[in-house]
Amino acid sequence: MSTETESGTGPDQTKEMTIREAIRLALREELDRDDDVFVMGEDVGKFGGVYEVTGDLVEQFGEERVRDTPISEAGFMGAAVGAAATGTRPVVEIMFSDFIGVCSEQIINQMAKNRYMFGGKTEMPVTVRTTEGGGSGAASQHSGTIHTWFAHFPGVMAVAPATPASAKGLLKSAIRSDDPVIVFENKQIYEQKGEVPLDDDFTIPIGTASVEREGEDVTVVATQRMVGESLELAEELAGQTSVEVVDLRSLYPMDTETLVESVKKTGRLVIADESPLSYGTHAEVATRVMENAFYSLDAPIQRVGVADVHIPFSPALEEEVLPHGSDVEAAINRIV
Repeated sequence: MSTETESGTGPDQTKEMTIREAIRLALREELDRDDDVFVMGEDVGKFGGVYEVTGDLVEQFGEERVRDTPISEAGFMGAAVGAAATGTRPVVEIMFSDFIGVCSEQIINQMAKNRYMFGGKTEMPVTVRTTEGGGSGAASQHSGTIHTWFAHFPGVMAVAPATPASAKGLLKSAIRSDDPVIVFENKQIYEQKGEVPLDDDFTIPIGTASVEREGEDVTVVATQRMVGESLELAEELAGQTSVEVVDLRSLYPMDTETLVESVKKTGRLVIADESPLSYGTHAEVATRVMENAFYSLDAPIQRVGVADVHIPFSPALEEEVLPHGSDVEAAINRIV
């Protein structure tokens, strides 16, 4: 099982906070630690962020380091690439992940490729924060889960925290990375609470999964919102079915070792991720397990996700399309 690592010698103290507060704490600590770090994006300053994540950071660090930008993703994403190439560490907020299409040129052809094309002479320490997921009635252009796109693309790392501790630890690792990292935050779990280490140097290495609950009968590999729903389900099923819940955390690089170790123990696998089922995160997890633990599988791998449709605006239809704990339970019942 992979575990978190804490660097530094700070006090071994934790505090309960929401995912929103944990992200803000990570930003505050990194802005305070390194003068080269700055935050930029639409409404991140005086407004405090569309989901209030950046909060009061502008009051502490000023408008030079917490910068409101025009409504031009291509413009400020391109500016971030240039800023990173010349020695700073921009943290860019793209309000909704659906908008990344507007600046895909800057991400795919510049940010992801510059270090490679310059033979390693140019570092690219860009962190991109963006929100994902449905459930808020925001219609298709504000509700997608697109992390598979960028986990697929060489030169970019992608993480998807599910708990307050992982939100802090992964974001701090992203900001300290000399390569670009996109942090995908599910908007429906910003209020989820949990214990968070207060050590300024607490980080979680990118590329590590976490076994959040141990079990014997079936492994559920989940991301973001589906981690919490899978943990609740595992508690409900205790005494009937022993469910091991693995929080994938890092989409690329992916912690194959932890996935394989779990499946070798349980013999069964359900993958729960709020993204379209075809050609995605589910397929990558399944393939890695098949390649490394095929003879440990006692039943077909099951996938829980979004059908290959856009997220509807209608609340009733949206509820029907999005995956929930009940879908995970149905998948478990099919193979246990």
